[in-house]
Amino acid sequence: MDQNKRKRVVIIGAGFGGLWVARELSGSDYDVIIIDKNNYHTFLPLLYQVSAAEIEPEQIASPVRFIVRNFANVRFIRGQVGEIRYRDKVVICLGQQIAFDYLVIATGSVNNDFNIPGVLQYSFPLKTLDDGMILRNHILTCFERASFVDDNKQRKRLLTVVIVGGGPTGVEFAGALAELISGPLKKDFPELGNEAITIYLIEAGENLVGMYGGVLSEYTKFQLEKKGVKVLLNSAVSKMDKTGVYLKDGTIIETETVVWTAGVKGQLVKNDLNADILPNGRITVDEYCKVPGYDDVFIIGDLANFLHNGKPLPMIAPVAIQQGKYVGTLLKAIQKGKRIKQFKYIDKGGMVAIGRNKAITQIAGLKLKGYIAWIIWIFIHILYLIGFKNKLFVMINWIWSYIFFEKSVRLILPRCCDNPNGDACLQRGRICKE
Repeated sequence: MDQNKRKRVVIIGAGFGGLWVARELSGSDYDVIIIDKNNYHTFLPLLYQVSAAEIEPEQIASPVRFIVRNFANVRFIRGQVGEIRYRDKVVICLGQQIAFDYLVIATGSVNNDFNIPGVLQYSFPLKTLDDGMILRNHILTCFERASFVDDNKQRKRLLTVVIVGGGPTGVEFAGALAELISGPLKKDFPELGNEAITIYLIEAGENLVGMYGGVLSEYTKFQLEKKGVKVLLNSAVSKMDKTGVYLKDGTIIETETVVWTAGVKGQLVKNDLNADILPNGRITVDEYCKVPGYDDVFIIGDLANFLHNGKPLPMIAPVAIQQGKYVGTLLKAIQKGKRIKQFKYIDKGGMVAIGRNKAITQIAGLKLKGYIAWIIWIFIHILYLIGFKNKLFVMINWIWSYIFFEKSVRLILPRCCDNPNGDACLQRGRICKE
C-alpha cells in the first residue's frame, strides 16, 4: 500500500470484540472496515429469552450501521469473508479483494458437537438470532401438536424437552422454559390438563455452572428442581437420533426437542496463516493478542486462545469486550509510535439468572444468590444492551412478565423453511425433522 495513505484496519466480525475495536478506533487516523455476514449485532446473553418467548428477537439486535453511524472513519460491509490471503494482505468478501494493513479476526464461535453422532442432525443450537426463533417456533408447535394428538407415547415425546449442557446458557434456558410452561402455556393449553411436561437438564460434569462451584452450584440445582426441571449430573450423551437422546449409562430419553448448549468451538475462516490451531478450533495468540509471527494480525474473543495464569480465557462476552478495547488502544499506540503493556484480563465475575427472583453472581470474590443477585443481573444486562429503545422494550417485557406472570411473545412466525405441518426445519447442514 502507498505509505502516504491512511493505514487500513479490517475487522472480521461485528460481535462484542469487533465492535469494541471499531469503537476504540473511532476518530483515529485509521480507515476501519468492519465485515459481518449479518447487518446486525446480537446481544447473545439474552438470546435464550427469545426462545423462551419472553422478548422479541429485534429487542436484542441492533443494526451495525446504526452502531457505527457516528464513527466517522468506520465503514461497514455486509458479507461473508471467504478467505484470508495474508501473503497478498487481502481478505476475500463478496468476490472482492479488500486490502488491509492490520487485520483483526473476531469471528466468534459455533456449537461444538464433540463428534457425538446425531448432534448436528437432531439438536437445536442456541447461538444465533435465527436459532432462537427456530427453537421458539418448534417448542410452541410441539404444544400445539400435543393438544390434539391421540397417541400417548407421541404426546409424551412432544412434551419432553432435553437441554444438554449445564453451563450458564443451559441453566438460564431451563429456568426460563420452566416458567413459560408452568405459567402461560399451562393456561393456554387447558386440554393438556395435568399431562406430564418434562424438562431434562443434562450435564456431564459433577456440578451445574461448574465455574462457580460449591454453594452457588448447589443453589442453582435446588432452584431448578423446585421449578420441576430434572437435573442429571455426571451424565454424558453418547448419541442422538430422531427418537431422542442416548446417554452413556444406557438411559434413553425419547423427545422431539433437544437443545444443545454443551460447548462451543472457534469459528475459523479459510486462511494461509501459519497459526497454531487447537482441537477446539481456537488459535493461539501472544500476550498482545497477536498471532505469533505476525505483527499485523490480531485475534480476539472466542476464537483466541489466550493464556491467563496458565489457563485459556473462557469464551464469554467480557473477554471479547476487554480484548477489543485493548487491541483498539494498541493500534492507536502503534500509530503514534508508543509502546503499550501486555493484555491483562480483569475478571469482574459472572452471573446466571435461574428465573423469577432467583440468580447467582460472583463479583470480586463475593458470592451472592437469590433476589439481590437477580437485581444485579438485570442491571448489568440492561447496561450492556445496545440502544435505548432495546433497553426500554426489554424492561417493559420484563415488568409485564413479572407483574402478570405472562410471556408476551408466544407467536409461531414463519422463519426459514418451517414446516407448517409440524416440526421446524433444522439449519446449518441438518435435515428437516419429519
